[in-house]
Amino acid sequence: MTARSSSSLGPRRHRNTVPALAIALASLALSQASAADASNSRVLSLAGPWRFQLDRADVGVAERWFERALSQRVKLPGSLPAQGIGDDVTVETKWTGSIVDRSWFTAPEYEKHRRPGNVKVPFWLQPEKHYVGPAWYQRDFDIPAKWQGQRVVLSLERPHWETRVWVGSRLVGTNQSLSTPHDYDLGLLPPGKHTLTVRVDNRLVVDVGHDSHSVSDHTQGNWNGIVGRLELRATPPVWIDELQVYPHVATKSVTVKGRIGNATGQPGRSRVVLHTDYAALLQSARAEMKFLDVTWEVEGGTFETTLPLGTSPRLWDEFDPVLFHLSAALAPALATNVNFSNTVTFGLREFAAQGTQFVINGRKTFIRGTLECCIFPKTGHPPTDVAEWKRIIRVAKAHGLNNLRFHSWCPPEAAFVAADELGFYLHVEASSWANASTTLGDGKPVDRWLYEETDRILRYYGNHPSFVLMPYGNEPGGPKHAEFLAKWVEYCKAKDPRRLYTSGAGWPQIAENQWHSSPDPRVQSWGGGLKTRINAKPPETRTDYRDYIGARAVPVISHEIGQWCVYPNFGEMKKYTGYLKPRNFEIFRETLRAHHQLALAKKFLLASGKLQALCYKEDIEAALRTPGMGGFQLLDLHDFPGQGTALVGVLDPFWEAKGYVSAAEFSRFCDSTVPLARLSKRVFTTAEKLEADLEVAHFGSAILDNALATWRLVSDTGKVVAQGELPPRPVPVDNAITLGRVSVGLRDIPVPARYKLIVALRSSADVSPVLPSTSNSVHDHERRGPRPTFVNDWDVWVYPPNLSTEVPAGVTVVDDLNDRVLAALDAGGKVLLLIPPSRVKGDRLGKVALGFSSIFWNTAWTRRQPPHTLGVLCDPQHPAFADFPTDSHSNWQWWYLVSRAGAMILDDLPPRLRPTVLVIDDWFTARRLGLLFEAKVGRGKLAVCSIDLQSDLASNPVARQFRHSLLRYVASDRFKPKVALTAEQVRSLMAPPSAMQKSGARVVRADSAEPDFEADLAIDGDANTIWHTAWTPQTPGFPHEIQIEFQQPLTIRCFTVLPRQDGNRNGWIKDYACYLSEDGESWGEPVAKGTFTDDASLKTVTLPKPCQARFLRLVALSGFGPGQWASVAELQVREAGE
Repeated sequence: MTARSSSSLGPRRHRNTVPALAIALASLALSQASAADASNSRVLSLAGPWRFQLDRADVGVAERWFERALSQRVKLPGSLPAQGIGDDVTVETKWTGSIVDRSWFTAPEYEKHRRPGNVKVPFWLQPEKHYVGPAWYQRDFDIPAKWQGQRVVLSLERPHWETRVWVGSRLVGTNQSLSTPHDYDLGLLPPGKHTLTVRVDNRLVVDVGHDSHSVSDHTQGNWNGIVGRLELRATPPVWIDELQVYPHVATKSVTVKGRIGNATGQPGRSRVVLHTDYAALLQSARAEMKFLDVTWEVEGGTFETTLPLGTSPRLWDEFDPVLFHLSAALAPALATNVNFSNTVTFGLREFAAQGTQFVINGRKTFIRGTLECCIFPKTGHPPTDVAEWKRIIRVAKAHGLNNLRFHSWCPPEAAFVAADELGFYLHVEASSWANASTTLGDGKPVDRWLYEETDRILRYYGNHPSFVLMPYGNEPGGPKHAEFLAKWVEYCKAKDPRRLYTSGAGWPQIAENQWHSSPDPRVQSWGGGLKTRINAKPPETRTDYRDYIGARAVPVISHEIGQWCVYPNFGEMKKYTGYLKPRNFEIFRETLRAHHQLALAKKFLLASGKLQALCYKEDIEAALRTPGMGGFQLLDLHDFPGQGTALVGVLDPFWEAKGYVSAAEFSRFCDSTVPLARLSKRVFTTAEKLEADLEVAHFGSAILDNALATWRLVSDTGKVVAQGELPPRPVPVDNAITLGRVSVGLRDIPVPARYKLIVALRSSADVSPVLPSTSNSVHDHERRGPRPTFVNDWDVWVYPPNLSTEVPAGVTVVDDLNDRVLAALDAGGKVLLLIPPSRVKGDRLGKVALGFSSIFWNTAWTRRQPPHTLGVLCDPQHPAFADFPTDSHSNWQWWYLVSRAGAMILDDLPPRLRPTVLVIDDWFTARRLGLLFEAKVGRGKLAVCSIDLQSDLASNPVARQFRHSLLRYVASDRFKPKVALTAEQVRSLMAPPSAMQKSGARVVRADSAEPDFEADLAIDGDANTIWHTAWTPQTPGFPHEIQIEFQQPLTIRCFTVLPRQDGNRNGWIKDYACYLSEDGESWGEPVAKGTFTDDASLKTVTLPKPCQARFLRLVALSGFGPGQWASVAELQVREAGE
């Protein structure tokens, strides 16, 4: 096969010039072909009623069902569950996907939801019908006479999943793509009636990972059916089978590669006519053509040529998404008397890596993405119309984003078209999450399938300029996955260099990657629990990830940042009008009602939502602050209904707002240009200065000339207490661009108060958006446009430096409810009971894992990783807060209180009692939690607070101010509790001291400990903290041990070991031995040894007989899994008689 150019753009002075008449005829033929295609003369829709039958026993192929008329009816396009076809959901339903928390199958609280006729699952949205297996679809069709001699193609846009196709009794083929249309060459069918039979199988015909969003029940559901276009198309027997366009920005040209199909059985020759739509050019509106001599063999042929695009073609990017159209056809007079063209859309753009940053057409850009996990509750399947995808992308753009990541699936063509036209970057995956149920690189069928699926994706969607990033899929598993993916990345880079490739979303970081996706540079890590900076360190806005990024050679996108939860929005339940129903929400609503808090549901949503938005703001700004960072991808801008129900979006699953943060508010801190302030803290006193380093992350279309930054410090009443402006300066396209420093003395401002530091950035001269062009260089900053202003803000709190914390007359402050305190209450006194956080009682789940941040992902999927709460809820107008300015929800100043508090479980108190400071519990448990409440006890008045308001007040102005405000309230006439409690009810909130606490136990030895996971955390009474043996810089192997000394000898009858409760199995002890000693030197034989169960439950080991000892030594002999670590959340002993 050969191909050579016989004509080119511009004057045609060489031999073989095509006469003008031929050009005109060819142009006319192409336009006629396009018109013919548009009028569907070459397309026959198969949408409508089909015959069908379920094949539960998988006998249809053996029994040749394609030769008989199927008896039932169904509509296509469509899915079976959407039409009420399948089985009722029961306890025995075989779901596709992991169920991490399996308590639904056994726990008493779910018993009523397991009953036939009332089955409700909390894992994900629940289909009304469920069917997994083969289903057969059949219909008759007529080939029109004018299709005589033409090749016929069957196109099924989005089947789920594997299809087999028969025409009559002839097997045409099989297709296993989850990402692209299933196109079948039916051959040269004679005019007349034919029968088409399609077998669709939605089982895991290839195990791509049962949690993959292309197949699992977590999001779209594992439906059976065919959606999108169902059609027959006629083509000539020699046709343009494939057309790929490779742009070259530097040379203002494209390379065109084509493939010719041949069904004639004979070799041949002709000319390909390339017709380019130049309407997008700045200096030319004419359409031009190029002619290319081609030949083909019996099996077909290929051609390749370079096509210039003029002197000043506009470039495609997020700011100016200019598109070109290229049509190719075999010249009608030289091939066949039937006209047929193949048309593709492309953009002239180059998406590349420059060091650790991405560049689009040579200009730096920053990926601001969110995930799309195939979440479409009304249909179950993704939309195949451009309009719906444009709606989704416009919502994302309104929130300042420029990227969608399709997690372990690939969207249909309409998504690419919408992104092309709106200027939006797409990250597409080959429909696999090869983990949990499978692995990569071990020779399993998924290995070969992945290459085949990649080829299909690149063929069908490779021309789209919006398609810029591709890993194989999500978080791969298997010991050989890195080696396998290194070869896959190299294969992709060689096959199609139009985008950047990486091994997998999340990991591994291998040398072959053109960019990395990493979960490390983000605020909350998996298993981080209460140790991450948002919960363990005072609030600030200085942290970035420059050290991490600086150690890499290619761009890094932070993987799945956020995952901050919000309370269920029960108001959205009415939106679920399709076959997927929010039975999970029904369970959560019933649980909340059972705990007498349903009336607070809307307040829970709004308060937790405000906290969620604060967490996302810090996550995003930390990424934007990081010099050289490539970007971030949120998990998620909208809710994820699966994996136990992960309500992580500021939008619901329908991409609609929930009412607590608007797109305009969100885009203040998430946009192409964002002012930033680096504050070392958010809490000040009037004896200090507020100091902030101002900078900007600017990834707009051009530099900002003479950018002027202004700042204001504004009170809640709107009064400006300080303001200023910084010298104008040009702002290049980049981040970590210094604007200047703000220093404000706070001595004379009103306190206590919250203030808002507001920073605005505006160019003093007109600023683009620039239309990217190659007229002078890749960068063109000459065009001017409107002058935008970019604004961002940060809350800070200012308190007096000195404040009396003395107890007012008539008030008694205590830390226990003893007889003296009860006597004071019986006498009508006022008492403030400050329960030490360590004394706050837990329940069967242990102590409440209270943190400042929202819940990470959800407790069901993470095996109850802390925190388990969603912030506080209070009434700012309550007199207890008269001297403590607060919102109704958690804001950053609450960190200084929550971090020294224990949440009281109030379920056993009268429902009428509402805490003054309520803690919003996890929706799975919906317990009544509080940090402060008041009650009548006897004739007295009691306030109960579980925040530490006693220690370190001099260094904690927030706790000091809260104590001051609370004491003034308790001493005032406004302190009038309404609900009566008994002393025993109050005492029930406090845990009795454990034997460890009573004995003054201390750790005297541990063989090793990782920093921040010291051994004394194993006996601190807090199940949310752990001792963990070292893993850096090296991991010592088993055995591991911890030794405890008691102040006085104890007569020990048993000991208990609580494994870590954060969902991470690392360090769970398997084989153990326990020793006792009087002197810590002579240990003798173990008093107990054995094997613990492989779960997170409390392990109780009873000794053969009680033993007196002053020292205890627990030795971990082995663990579960390959790791050589040991960890313990709580180690306790119980005395004889206890």
